[in-house]
Amino acid sequence: MTTSGTMRYLQPTQKAGSELVQRDIEGSVIMLNLLRFREVADYGANPELAPVVPISGAEAFGRYIQHTLPFLRGTGGEVILLAAGGPFLIGPEDEKWDMAILVRQSSVASFLSFASHDGYLAGLGHRTAAVEDSRLLPMTELPLPA
Repeated sequence: MTTSGTMRYLQPTQKAGSELVQRDIEGSVIMLNLLRFREVADYGANPELAPVVPISGAEAFGRYIQHTLPFLRGTGGEVILLAAGGPFLIGPEDEKWDMAILVRQSSVASFLSFASHDGYLAGLGHRTAAVEDSRLLPMTELPLPA
């Protein structure tokens, strides 16, 4: 929960993970990530990863991306889009996201392999330190109407 009482979402639940697997998605899956960063990264849960001087959440997330890319690519994934966010054009006026990322994984199995890789998990603390709130939406591509 945030100080205002609204829910924060930082990790998938076991139920959400089970539902992703049960969707029986064939082929690639695209993950839409919406991220809101902490003003100052909080390495309290992972002090071994903390820099000597405090850094912003955005800087900590940059470290997470740098650490993560080899594992993502090694499991059949790719970043399609990394973009700066802001307030919605259509949506709640008081809600904004600092960054949006589209990641394509070759399959749900490759996503699960990536998400459970020990090397990847060793740097996950940078994401934890960086992110104030997030959303992750698994999507499948649809053909454009003719």
